[in-house]
Amino acid sequence: MSTRSLPDAARVDDLDLDSLPPGIVHRLLIGLVDDQVGGRIRVPVLVARGERPGPVVGLTAALHGNELNGIPVIHRLFEGLDVANLRGTVAAVVVANVPGFKRRQRTYMDGLDLNHHFPGKKAGNGGQAYAWNLVHRVIDRFDLLIDLHTASVGRVNCLYVRADLTDARTADMAWRIRPDIVLHNPANDKTLRGTSMGRGIPAITVEIGNPQRFHPEYIRHAVTGIRRVLAAHDIVPKRKPGEGRPPIICKSSKWMYTDRGGLLEVLPGTTDRVEKGEVVARMRDIFGDPIIEYKAPFDGVVIGHSVDPVAESGARILHLGALADGDDQRLLNWPHEIPAQAPELEPRPLWETP
Repeated sequence: MSTRSLPDAARVDDLDLDSLPPGIVHRLLIGLVDDQVGGRIRVPVLVARGERPGPVVGLTAALHGNELNGIPVIHRLFEGLDVANLRGTVAAVVVANVPGFKRRQRTYMDGLDLNHHFPGKKAGNGGQAYAWNLVHRVIDRFDLLIDLHTASVGRVNCLYVRADLTDARTADMAWRIRPDIVLHNPANDKTLRGTSMGRGIPAITVEIGNPQRFHPEYIRHAVTGIRRVLAAHDIVPKRKPGEGRPPIICKSSKWMYTDRGGLLEVLPGTTDRVEKGEVVARMRDIFGDPIIEYKAPFDGVVIGHSVDPVAESGARILHLGALADGDDQRLLNWPHEIPAQAPELEPRPLWETP
């Protein structure tokens, strides 16, 4: 990121919101750590500050460096913001894992998956130090966090949200995104979402399709959902966008894994319903002979699945969600009644840019 290519971006070492004049969209390059030749590694951040005080809503994209759909979500969200009518602040880390993004890889440059090592360590290894500085220099300034992801390489996802549905604040955020599926997933881990929740910042994870490409339909839908979240907190004026179809609510989920290697074929697609005992995948050996069939362990809905046929022992097959029903209402702070029968979903179109 040279001065020539980004001439109007201010180089700073902290997200100091009080120093930023209101009524303006600011472009910042926030320094976190140094690279091997002493250059500063800086994350690009967009900040829209309204004239009126209010909450700070933060967004993060590309925490896994090859998960790209969150980047155009942020761009299009900011294109539609009218700062003159904004209350509070919207701050977006356009690329959270800059070294991984430059290398077109999921992990940090030392191979660390940042989203398993938050809040990091100030005096830790490369990825741990990067994570610690991201939290302390940027994330701690947020009042709410929406962390934007996609599936990993070799897998596909529907548009779904992971959130702690026992927390009324995050359940409401998840509802307003209107994804295909909302998965109850307590944030008690070392993810950015888990760390943010532990620091008193309500956070959700939005999974937007597949890696290393843009999906315009999912991007458009995610932008609309995020605007609903902003409107609910009076940050942007309330519109009346289409309510959208209600999401399927899952009370838990399970990944299925192979127990041997070979060539894997997964049968259902994302958002498809499967019944307990239904064959969901088949494995063949390298000569083409059938080895084994894999069956669904319970009735559920497919959240995501593998599209890589080359599978070793322990390869992922599919991510199966267990449907919530009315009996789960007492366990979850879901803002609307959970229907006795979850809605059937038609797959969203995925027009991919080259």
